[in-house]
Amino acid sequence: MDARWLDDDEFRAWIGYRRMRLLLDAQVTRDLLRDSGLSAPDYDVLSTLSETEGHRWRLTKLAERMLWSKSRLSRHISRMEQRGLVTREECESDARGAVVVLTEGGLRAIQEAAPDHVESVRRHFIDLLSKEQLEVLGAVAETVLAHLGEE
Repeated sequence: MDARWLDDDEFRAWIGYRRMRLLLDAQVTRDLLRDSGLSAPDYDVLSTLSETEGHRWRLTKLAERMLWSKSRLSRHISRMEQRGLVTREECESDARGAVVVLTEGGLRAIQEAAPDHVESVRRHFIDLLSKEQLEVLGAVAETVLAHLGEE
């Protein structure tokens, strides 16, 4: 099978996206750590839990959402437990399972971190784009996510 090489416009878009993603993630992560002391994975866990009913979610489902292995997330959750951000409870429907629960300290941490984090996202990304660019980017993201099976 012959490779379908990228033309100049396709190559520009692909390489630009990859470089932008790396640099943008690095900058927003640096800002988050500086402003709140939270890592990007900490923020992902806390923000996800803060948006769920009862501020709790099954560890396996959280790992799936973060695209992490269960063991990797479990180790990270242990470190977050030591800092008082989350607790772990047994799953009522499955004694082998665990549920991650947001603590008051974790809720306070995400509520304090969110305004600065959103400002960083705005400063380094959203505010640089026109309304039309944001609409196109949103449509592109939806198309790719639908192809990849993201709900």
